Amino acid sequence: MVSIDHEPWGSFDATRLRAAQRAELDARYGCDDHEPGTPPSAETISVFLVARDATGTAVGCGGLRLLGPDSAEIKRMYVVPPARGTGVAVAVLRALEEAARQAGVRTLLLESGTAQPDAQRFYEREGYRRIDNFGPYHGAALSVCYARDLP
Repeated sequence: MVSIDHEPWGSFDATRLRAAQRAELDARYGCDDHEPGTPPSAETISVFLVARDATGTAVGCGGLRLLGPDSAEIKRMYVVPPARGTGVAVAVLRALEEAARQAGVRTLLLESGTAQPDAQRFYEREGYRRIDNFGPYHGAALSVCYARDLP
């Protein structure tokens, strides 16, 4: 069982999960310069969610950055390795989609990367379609972008 709640961007667990994600991506890409565009911040993320397991341990997270009146970008989607394959990622993604719908968002966008085939498979399995790189990812060789229209 997993619970998902809104948390401040700067909460201890939110910060810890984002740092773990960053460390994993730095290792995958062999550098710390693998994200085009402006990094997300408390000022640009309208919703940040943290998933907790039955013991209350934070095991996943994700956020939304509004891009316009009817679109948003999923940012900092992450699940700790021991919790992968347990449904945490799907639960976080569905909660982000619901938060987006409540905010009037009709299209969700996201950026993954060439060294993240597991993430690419996950998003494709969950109904996201590959699109041309958008916004700050246009022309970024390491970026792979996706979109999903919300029902």
